[in-house]
Amino acid sequence: MERFLGLARAQLAPHHRELRALSASDLMYVKEDCVLPGDATFHMLISTRARGKSGPLFSFDVHEDVRLVADARVEKDESHAGKIVTRAWHARNAHIFPASRWEPWEAGKEYGGYTVKGGGGGGGKA
Repeated sequence: MERFLGLARAQLAPHHRELRALSASDLMYVKEDCVLPGDATFHMLISTRARGKSGPLFSFDVHEDVRLVADARVEKDESHAGKIVTRAWHARNAHIFPASRWEPWEAGKEYGGYTVKGGGGGGGKA
């Protein structure tokens, strides 16, 4: 994760002056309202089907057309875009939504009671 943040910082720094003086350890990657640790790898998160507060952290399965089947009560086995923020920004805004919902990700922690459409992915509860 830290290597990813370093590469992202290098690409964003020319467009965002405040990032030029920062290192990868000054950045945080937030996915599904969970702050991912710097020592986590994308491979580990994908292969273990790691879950966050609102669903799978990373899912690359084929999905049904949402225009044909739409039920807000059932979690779709999809993931949302991640966010990269500075630790300083998070410290200033930790009391404001959405940062107020973020918490450190822990492997194996049960984050909620969702059902997964089709019953086959991610290990959610009913």
